[in-house]
Amino acid sequence: MGKRLGRIANEIRVLRFRHGEMTQQELAARVGVSRQTIVAIEASRYSPSLEVAFRIARVFDVPLEWVFQYEER
Repeated sequence: MGKRLGRIANEIRVLRFRHGEMTQQELAARVGVSRQTIVAIEASRYSPSLEVAFRIARVFDVPLEWVFQYEER
């Protein structure tokens, strides 16, 4: 029986709207990734690298834990 991995949830959509209704494209440009990458991260279909996760947190000027949360299954 294999281990069940958790998922990484995020508050990116909430943070974007709290920061002047920032678009996914604007966030992508500031982080240095494609809009499609932001879409996938925001939908929890893709987990970002640590570097990208920290860049996202810095854009919003919040701790990493405010953006991403690990949810065990």
